[in-house]
Amino acid sequence: IFGKLVISNADVKRTFLKLVEEKELPDIFLRRVRNFKFRGSSGKVNIALDSLPEFPVLPKDSPVYRADMHFTDSIERMERAYDDWKAGRWSADPFLDMMIPTTLDPTMAPPGKHFMSCFVQYAPPKIDGRDWTDADRDGFAESVISQIAQYSPGFRDRIVHMEVRTPREIEAEVGLTEGNIFQGELTFDQLLFNRPVPGYAQYRSPVGGLYMCGSSTHPGGGVMGAPGRNAAAEILRDLAKPTLHMSPAHDVI
Repeated sequence: IFGKLVISNADVKRTFLKLVEEKELPDIFLRRVRNFKFRGSSGKVNIALDSLPEFPVLPKDSPVYRADMHFTDSIERMERAYDDWKAGRWSADPFLDMMIPTTLDPTMAPPGKHFMSCFVQYAPPKIDGRDWTDADRDGFAESVISQIAQYSPGFRDRIVHMEVRTPREIEAEVGLTEGNIFQGELTFDQLLFNRPVPGYAQYRSPVGGLYMCGSSTHPGGGVMGAPGRNAAAEILRDLAKPTLHMSPAHDVI
């Protein structure tokens, strides 16, 4: 692809370690990109249901059915789930961020049917240092279903279909390195002027005409689009400069 202006929404490692030739990049920049931490920590389970699940602790018409639901009732319980991730395995008793969107928009499913979305923590990019297997994926899904079933009798019988995404599927299907939905950890050493690496926090890169606009850049991931907006502002500012240099040798990505 030839172009005077290329804007990458891929994460920093995919952009500079897979799409750009190493000879075009300074050694110190490459070293910092390689050291950028991803370590995905979450997964996703989408569940098609034959009917609306029931939770005996809730009144039948409770507005909670239309809200964001969690089962975790203590910091200690969340900490134990995180301990599993640190040990290189999915959480046996995960933290679920669960919604039933069809309670708000019935058109998302056939009449009387429902869709449940479960954002799951925690799931490491590798299991005990090795790649995920299908059996691991099934075990991860079971940890989610078994927790819900504890609070919702008959839940398993309502399941029509499940779509399970561990960090393996997230990387393979969406291209997010190590399954990290934020395109890199949001730790103190990788925020603000250090995101993605020191000296390149203004959406520019060492390659003339190549910019970054994804969540590997400031301020990181989330449902907001701030990295793209900020990148656009910097790109427009550079395009207004008559001295903007774009080397022809660097226009090939």
